[in-house]
Amino acid sequence: MEVEEAQVATEPPKIHRLDESVVNRIAAGEVIQRPVSAVKELVENSLDAHSSSINVVVKDGGLKLIQVYDDGHGIRYEDLPILCERHTTSKLSSFEDLQSIKSMGFRGEALASMTYVAHVTVTTITKGQLHGYRVSYKDGVMENEPKACAAVKGTQIMIENLFYNMSARRKNLQNSADDYSKIVDLLSRFAIHHISVSLSCRKHGAGRADVSSVATVSRIDAIRSVYGVSVARSLMKIEASDKDLSSSIFQMDGFISNSEYVAKKITMVLFINDRLVDCTALKRALEIVYAATLPKASKPFIYMSIVLPPEHVDVNVHPTKREVSLLNQEVIIEKIQSVVESRLRSSNETQIFQEQTVEPSSSCQMISSKDSNRNPSPLGSKSQKVPVNKMVRTDSSYPAGRLHIYLQAQSHGHLVKNMSLTAVRSSVRQRRNPKETADLTSIHELIAEIDSNCHSGMLDIVRHCTYIGMADDVFALLQHDTHLYLANVVSLSKELMYQQVLRRFAHFNAIQLSNPAPLKELIVLALKEGDTDPESTENDELNEKIAEMNTELLKQKADLIQEYFSIHIDKDGNLSRLPVVLDQYTPDMDRVPEFALCLANDVDWEEEKKCFQVISAALGNFYAMHPPMLPNPSGDVLQFYQKRKLFRNNEESLSCSTDGDDMMTEDEIEHELVAEAETAWAQREWSIQHVLFPSMRLFFKPPNSMATNGTFVRVS
Repeated sequence: MEVEEAQVATEPPKIHRLDESVVNRIAAGEVIQRPVSAVKELVENSLDAHSSSINVVVKDGGLKLIQVYDDGHGIRYEDLPILCERHTTSKLSSFEDLQSIKSMGFRGEALASMTYVAHVTVTTITKGQLHGYRVSYKDGVMENEPKACAAVKGTQIMIENLFYNMSARRKNLQNSADDYSKIVDLLSRFAIHHISVSLSCRKHGAGRADVSSVATVSRIDAIRSVYGVSVARSLMKIEASDKDLSSSIFQMDGFISNSEYVAKKITMVLFINDRLVDCTALKRALEIVYAATLPKASKPFIYMSIVLPPEHVDVNVHPTKREVSLLNQEVIIEKIQSVVESRLRSSNETQIFQEQTVEPSSSCQMISSKDSNRNPSPLGSKSQKVPVNKMVRTDSSYPAGRLHIYLQAQSHGHLVKNMSLTAVRSSVRQRRNPKETADLTSIHELIAEIDSNCHSGMLDIVRHCTYIGMADDVFALLQHDTHLYLANVVSLSKELMYQQVLRRFAHFNAIQLSNPAPLKELIVLALKEGDTDPESTENDELNEKIAEMNTELLKQKADLIQEYFSIHIDKDGNLSRLPVVLDQYTPDMDRVPEFALCLANDVDWEEEKKCFQVISAALGNFYAMHPPMLPNPSGDVLQFYQKRKLFRNNEESLSCSTDGDDMMTEDEIEHELVAEAETAWAQREWSIQHVLFPSMRLFFKPPNSMATNGTFVRVS
């Protein structure tokens, strides 16, 4: 008996054919791995249909609902019966067609797979039809005959109850915190590549889209719209190509971040022949370049579009088409890596108009907090540690007793915070401040007016005051002798910049813009901001004409403003260089449109003195240390950020239930915004303390009007 049981146990299991529904469900689980996989397949189908607008609506991270609307060519009525059968496609007819495939899809598996794990409804209309058709699918076949219905141009596909028959996967995804954020990230990547297509993505019931891009001709504008101004400012254009038939044929263009970009993880957006893919080898090669080239070793932002002959790309190597295989891949990666490395090294040798940073000179001494406690007293007394609450501000060269000493210190990453005031002043004295100006009577007269109009009492305060800290967004707190003063930083910096422009007249260093800015677009933007209703298109034609005329005027005056102010405008009307008004300081580039409009509208080009005076004043206003446009994230304003976040969540909860995943996504978005605001305000305060006031002590001549116009207010 035991022998018979042993024989039965050792017999090989019988092989049998799986039921077709089981096969299809297994395949569906491989193709549609999570909600973002379904969105990717549907958006790629819309792009293949030559859509100019694609809208995505998601509910509960995509598990309850995914809707994708497009305005493409639609689906023929005759094709609806086989639309969701496996391996039915309009993209190819033979295997050889894969050698020259240009469409995103080609297998005919995506829609079929969705019908096996979700409820699928398709509404479509083609050109010339009087009405559209709506039909539902299950397990690859129509549940009923197509019904005539009202429809707009294109196709709408609705996926409901994704993975309703795969309980383990659905349960696992419900515990995930990033399904919706993955969909947002996916649409963001499509938006910056397919710039001729308008894309949007929002939660079901939400009034505001989390991704919203409009068709544009500028890639950098698309990146600015999707990823924000701070990212776009930190990018450099990059190009590479090779036409060597013996090694590799490719063309690459894109944008990479410079040394000013700071992020905790890499963002790499890679398209190969317009197909969104991952390439681990290329990603790793570029990370190595950044780690070796830039001292911060910060994770970069990279967008690349690589175009190769279709026959050099094998697109059929991954179930979800996430990866492709390239002919001579190692050679291509090596050449791209070399170009990126060269671009990064050259960017470190030239000054790019990006974020504001300060590089200390060789004479600057960096001191630690421990060492600063051992510094001898400037009064020559014992080197005894004085309690903080008994410190008295008596000497402007002694940094103890400033306002930030009494506040809890916060880390601001790349800001230099331990530089002694003595070292900074030493560095400031080494800055170039040419005594001689162009031999023009008008400039000598303007400088003489500044000198003769100088208020002696205010000059003494400026030269010997001690900076304590910022009292609010506009006023700084200063101490002079036994008195405290509130000083308007915006007014002071505007006047200082104006005086510096006149004193450096025709002797400016130039600062190169990373991307030339078209004057016409800048002026249109400034005019638009000045309209009472910026959304209105009523004045667009008039604004275009005004901008065109002003651009032509500035092109005619380009030689003059280049020679005297180092403002370079090329023959195409692009602004490419600006002057260095105050060393180690760069202004807010968001104010360039206002500056361009002022330069075109306010300058009297016929009268020399008035012309130079207005241009200098415009530069002074542009370079002034205005408050950043984002609210200061402290106190009540921080509550405003929080209220805004809660308001959005409450608004959504009226129309749909919001799970923990969505809440976390909203929190991340708000924290990033707050962090960006904190960085901008910290940079401004650092510049006020370490650049503005040291420069004022050396160069500034306060006019008499400042004694009475509220620029200085004595408070004690």
